[in-house]
Amino acid sequence: MAMTTGALGAVLDRSQTVRWRRTWDQIMGRFVPNLATLEETLCRAAEAVHGRTPERVLDLGGGPGLLAERMARRWSDAAVTLMDIDPVLLALARGALAGEVRALEGDLTSPHWVDRAGGNHCLITVVMTMHYLPPAQVRAFYGDARRCLAPGGLLVVADLMPDDGLPSLMSSLDPPSDEAAARLDWARWWNDIGEVEALRPLVAERSTIFGHPPVEFTAPASWHAAAAGEAGFGEVGTLWRCGRHAALAAVA
Repeated sequence: MAMTTGALGAVLDRSQTVRWRRTWDQIMGRFVPNLATLEETLCRAAEAVHGRTPERVLDLGGGPGLLAERMARRWSDAAVTLMDIDPVLLALARGALAGEVRALEGDLTSPHWVDRAGGNHCLITVVMTMHYLPPAQVRAFYGDARRCLAPGGLLVVADLMPDDGLPSLMSSLDPPSDEAAARLDWARWWNDIGEVEALRPLVAERSTIFGHPPVEFTAPASWHAAAAGEAGFGEVGTLWRCGRHAALAAVA
């Protein structure tokens, strides 16, 4: 039986790690309709901004590392870093992506994540993470992210951003919602994880970290655009939209 080592030395069965990450990807695809088009759009935007493959990429709130993995394989010469605060998801990412993606622990509610991540990134991605932060911390985040980017670097923030008329480069109608079923599968996924003996210490640590309900901050895209502009980003606009979900692009 192939084994792999994740965060804090947790020894995981590789086949289970593959299954958990695959199921996570499927659930996220139901929470975020047309997720594949979002990923393709942000990758093309990053290539277009510099006219070449990005050299340094940072995926914040990257969970078990599916997006980071796909970017690392698309851009084989890029240095791709994933950062997350969740010890369980970091264990899955580290167990699956050793040698491909650097996985770091980091808390976006504290500016110290900037020091851990380092600077001069060509691309920073933040997918379905901003809604966990209160407005003041989201505003602070844009300033922190700008300090992490190389001149001309691209920040892409994708989350629930109600449509308020801000023009989109790519958009589509909101497909039929599968969110209720996705939430049920989400709960089952975490219940399954909690039954794994090797992960129980990390599940307990996670419970301490997330001891309060998420903020569920869902400001419109124009609010995020204004916050990015106040943080010193030059070009700001909506890169992608699918119903209630949107991706904001900001160039440092």
